[in-house]
Amino acid sequence: MRYFSDPGPTISRQADLLGINRSSIYRKPPQEKVISDEDLFTVRRIDEIHTAYPTWGYRTITKIIRHDDKILVNRKKVRRMMRFMSIYTIYPKPNLSKRCHAQYIRTYLLRNLHIERRDQVWGIDITYIRMPKGFMYLFIIIDWYSRRIVDYELSSTLEKSFVLDCLKQVLRKRKPEIINGDQGGHFTNPAYIELLEGSRS
Repeated sequence: MRYFSDPGPTISRQADLLGINRSSIYRKPPQEKVISDEDLFTVRRIDEIHTAYPTWGYRTITKIIRHDDKILVNRKKVRRMMRFMSIYTIYPKPNLSKRCHAQYIRTYLLRNLHIERRDQVWGIDITYIRMPKGFMYLFIIIDWYSRRIVDYELSSTLEKSFVLDCLKQVLRKRKPEIINGDQGGHFTNPAYIELLEGSRS
């Protein structure tokens, strides 16, 4: 008597069971994009120049890198890198009410406020930490009265989830009266506002 091993369902049958197109099974997964040494150096230079001269824009930074470092980089690429790093030139920004995220900006509550107790005001911010290859992003919450760190979270990307996850965790234990942050995209979006408003109930 001959025995035959069960070959299992065919690839077509497996695709039908999973509800996917058969061609997607053969498709190679996208390879992770590796930043070149030149781009990594450019990112580092942008960081150094912006830290020393935060009022200089991407046009000036591009000129400096092209002249001093002899790197043929264009303005669009420098601007794209600055956005990826969440670096923004410091200058007066008129017509704030016309900005797309103005509907999520709340009234500034700290003017002439005397901070006299724990959990009265928390300050929140995101900064980036330079690594040998790329950056890590640090979200931190500080109690302004005690000057102590309430909580923090590290991420390898700037996705909003790591900010929201950290806040959800800490708001289960402590609830501040005021949370003060900048007007960046992580703190002016519906998910962030909904989380803070929901924590009051």
